[in-house]
Amino acid sequence: MNRISVWMVGAGFLTFAAVLATAQDQPLWTDARCAPLELAKSGPFVQNEDGSLLTVDKNVLRSSTDGGRTWSEGGEIIDPGLNMVPNGHVGQFLRAKDGALVILFLDHTKYVFAWDDEKNAPKPECCLELWSIRSTDGGRTWSDKQRLLDGYNADFMGFIQLKGGRLVATVEHLMPELCRWVGCSFFSDDTGATWTRSNWIDLGGRGHHDGTLEPTLIEQNDGRLMMFIRTGLDHIWAAWSEDQGRYWRVLQPTDIEASSAPAWVARLRSGRLMMAWNPLHAEGGEVTRSTSRCTTESPASWYRAELCIAFSDDDAKTWTRPVVVARQPGKSLSYPYIFERAPGEIWLMTYFGAPHIAVRLNDADFTAGP
Repeated sequence: MNRISVWMVGAGFLTFAAVLATAQDQPLWTDARCAPLELAKSGPFVQNEDGSLLTVDKNVLRSSTDGGRTWSEGGEIIDPGLNMVPNGHVGQFLRAKDGALVILFLDHTKYVFAWDDEKNAPKPECCLELWSIRSTDGGRTWSDKQRLLDGYNADFMGFIQLKGGRLVATVEHLMPELCRWVGCSFFSDDTGATWTRSNWIDLGGRGHHDGTLEPTLIEQNDGRLMMFIRTGLDHIWAAWSEDQGRYWRVLQPTDIEASSAPAWVARLRSGRLMMAWNPLHAEGGEVTRSTSRCTTESPASWYRAELCIAFSDDDAKTWTRPVVVARQPGKSLSYPYIFERAPGEIWLMTYFGAPHIAVRLNDADFTAGP
């Protein structure tokens, strides 16, 4: 959610700071199966039928015909409220089957985040609205700009088109009266001309990093939608919708251990699922939990020095053993993004913290099975 959390206080902070200073001397390590990816832009990307790429750079639509090495000058989409920069996911971009380009984004023209530490509650002036806009002519003109959520909203990871054509996005919303985040989905059956919101998904908690956070989603083979949710509860939680995102009535933890950081889940063209996320603790290490008065109600793991991936060949029932593909002690390798450039060729990036990772890998190099 792109805001600094208080990790340790008092004498404990001094110990943590000393460890961090030592850890920062260690270089970034990446798995040998991952090759460095040289790109002039870092997404989000959309691939056209001719293989060219599109990206939204702040509020400009740019294209590339050489695999992302160079990009066109492009043209401004709308006013500066659209500001998609590679520092967390402040918007999502999709090319529908009918060719329409649809963007969901957080409008920064009225951005205010203010938290009352005494009350452990958001202040009334908090504002970061969720909007959508679309183009039906390849990005030359844009229309149907509309607000989906007022109040304060933050990063979201899920935006897909279902097999039947419906667009579904999963988002998070700061609920002032609850003093925590709740989740929901928006769906559109006319490629973004109109939208409908689902019910709220609530996991409880209190604090500016507590609740139902930064969801992503997939469509399962049986037609159900599965949402993956960041929590501070040591696991990624999941919700299911039986009606393509109108209602979410099943909510439970998965077996995937994770720190309080978002995952990205994508269905590859082979049908295989891929997930990237930050594990609960260092590989071979112990879990460490902490909190501040206003971060989470209960202590949570904030570990982000490793990025791991896993695959599922049975529609998220089981996953391959998590593999750490990047590590740098003391750093934050977080907010992953997965883009399948060609069948089996995966571009894996991180957007928040430091350093930003950009690597290419082939999913066939990672064995199947749990």
